[in-house]
Amino acid sequence: MAIDTVLLAVGPMDTVRAPELAETVLEIAAPLDATVVIGHAFTADEYEDVHDDLGFDARVDDVDPDAVAAERAPVPELAERFEEAGVDYEIKGALGEVSTKVVDMAIDVGADRMVVGGRRRSPAEKAVLGSVSQEIILQAPCPVTYFRDLDVME
Repeated sequence: MAIDTVLLAVGPMDTVRAPELAETVLEIAAPLDATVVIGHAFTADEYEDVHDDLGFDARVDDVDPDAVAAERAPVPELAERFEEAGVDYEIKGALGEVSTKVVDMAIDVGADRMVVGGRRRSPAEKAVLGSVSQEIILQAPCPVTYFRDLDVME
């Protein structure tokens, strides 16, 4: 199976691991001359929390998700890294329930591989809070590389 498109799904928590995520994606995409899609899905509540900081005046109903994604960390840092590496990339945003929107995005862009980050959580945290990464992995239309924080749980 050829890999032409790699979807890197990120959120604001991925800012701390952006360099490692970029390297992981570059290991896949660069040798294959694949296009990277940096995808950032966010909820209406998340948009309301950051729209002033990002300089957007639009109500959530009028927002361009791609424009918001392009401004939210860690997307600009990742875009700069892919540009420096000479890898074609595009930025996609989605507004709605995050795991569903990321899976929809993978389908829409024809992703051949996905890379998602996640943090280490206890079984109790997963049971109570759920896991966006887990939902994405279970519903993904293509193979997924999961990049997990390796910090020791306290």
